[in-house]
Order: sequence, then structure tokens, then C-alpha cells
Amino acid sequence: MFFLFISNTDLAAEPGLSAAGASVEVLPLTSVADADVIRFGRPSAVDCFPMDPEGRPTPAIITRAAVVSADIPVTIVRAGTVLPPEPPYVELGAEVGKDPRKGPSVADARKIFERARRLAQNRAPRGGRIMLAESVPGGTTTALLVLRALGHDVMVSSASKINPISLKEKIWAEASARAGIAMGDLREDPLKAVEELGDPMQSAVLGFIAGMRVESQVVLAGGTQMLAVAACLRALGDYRPVTVATTKYIAGDPTSSFASLSAVLGVDTYVAPLDFSASPFKGLRDYEDGYVKEGVGAGGSALYASWNGVDISEVIRATNSIYAEIEASSIK
Repeated sequence: MFFLFISNTDLAAEPGLSAAGASVEVLPLTSVADADVIRFGRPSAVDCFPMDPEGRPTPAIITRAAVVSADIPVTIVRAGTVLPPEPPYVELGAEVGKDPRKGPSVADARKIFERARRLAQNRAPRGGRIMLAESVPGGTTTALLVLRALGHDVMVSSASKINPISLKEKIWAEASARAGIAMGDLREDPLKAVEELGDPMQSAVLGFIAGMRVESQVVLAGGTQMLAVAACLRALGDYRPVTVATTKYIAGDPTSSFASLSAVLGVDTYVAPLDFSASPFKGLRDYEDGYVKEGVGAGGSALYASWNGVDISEVIRATNSIYAEIEASSIK
């Protein structure tokens, strides 16, 4: 099964930090719109298609293409969003993540963890592969903060072509000073790291894994955001096999510590060989130039499609088709 966890963090409101939306004002709606896109092919809960500031589409269209092409069963889990999504979803009762520079970011982290753990005990299949994906605008920065608190001196990726590293470092300095946390101080208490510096998705996915049977195959669909979850899992003393499925755009990002951190954490990786260089649409061709990169389980959905016998070429073709429908609709 494929579970999509959607969350928000107030940190995304920082200008220049997140490119997961056309503007700072619409960023809180991105995760909900992503859930709509996966289910319906376009947003229903909001009236704008999720794009970056230059009009490049959300990677949710890649996931949508895989879901439709390979008949992938999807469960949406709401873990702290501004609005509920339009499709059916499971409610974890989480609050939106707060800005960690101003106070604890996920005050209910332990409650979210326990609710997600019970959800997995009730809803996760017994054994087999279970894929967990996320949509959290601003989530790479909360990932960085949690990773630093756990003692990993790394850098995360970005949906922007130019990673705003200096801004992320500034936020780490301010948030860690506010919380009185130096690098590595919370290496033995990952839920405290999420509570002070993270986002609700991290606590939810971590709890869900904790509730899964050990014989189940855990696949985290995402980039450095999911590596932060894997780091929390290891800090809890859980060393079950984990695979992080991402795109070549993340794996090849020279500003990201994806490869080295994966090795340190002892997780396997899958890199989806997506290629939009021949796409008739600039918005998709720009993925090849380092824009957007990953999100909403794009790389993982390509892997899931292959499990169901659908080749990556079909996922690419279907993505182009969905984008064509989006453009035709916007012209009307």
C-alpha cells in the first residue's frame, strides 16, 4: 500500500525558503492540493494548481501518473494541515507545525506518534511492502534541524535550483539557540528533536513505522526529508531494513548529503530514472536542470509502478499526458 502523509509547518512562510508553491501565501495549501492531484488529477479543495514560482508543476503529477498507470492503492493521512483534503483521508488530529525559532514546533509530537502507531497496527498490511510518502512545504529545513539535533552535520536538498543554504543555516542557528540545543544534544531523544525543531509528518511517519510488523518492507518515498525520519528511527534503536526511494534529481544534487547520510544510517536507496529531457513541456524539462527534484512520493511511486509491472517509460508518458491536460484546462 501507498500512504501519503500531508502536513504543514509555519516555517514555510519564511520568504525564499520553499519553492513548493507559487507564492508564500499559497504554500500552506500545497500539501492539500497535492493530495487532490493524486486522487483526481487536479486540485479540488483549493482553486489553484500547485506550481513553483516559475510555473513548474508539483511532482504530485508524477505520482498521479504512476498511481493511474499501475493501479496503486493510496491512503491519505492528514497530519496537521491548514485545510482538509477533498478526497477521503485518515485524520491524526495533529496541529500545524509551528516556527521552531519562536517555540516548540510540534508540541503534540508524542501524541501524533502514538496515534500513527495505532493506525499502522490497524491499517497496515501484515507483511509485504508498505510505501510511505510525504508532502510538507518547508519540510527540507525542518529535516535539517532534526538531523542536526541528532548529530548529523549534513545539508538537505531543496526544491529550488539554487539551494538556500545560508538561509537554512541561519534558521538552524536561531532555532537551536531558542531551544538551547547544540548539534547532537538530542541523539538519544528523536521525538524531543521533532517536538522542538521538526514537523508533524516526521512524528507521524515515525510512529507508523513503529506500529508496522517487523517483517513488513519499509519504503520511504522521498529525499532528505525521509532520511530525517530514518535518522529518528535509528535513534530510537530500530535497525530494521529500510529503503529510501527518491529521484535522480535528489541523488545527483551536489548540495545535498543524500548519499553519505544514507550510508551512515544504513538504509538502502532506490533512484528512479525519470527523464523529462524530451518532454514537450518546459515545466517538466526544467526538472532536468535541477528544479523541483522530488516530493509527494514521486521517486517511490515509480518504484511501486515497477512492482506492478509498469515501466518507467509509461510513467513518463502518463506524466506528460497529465501535464497536457493541465495546460489545456488553464487555457480554457
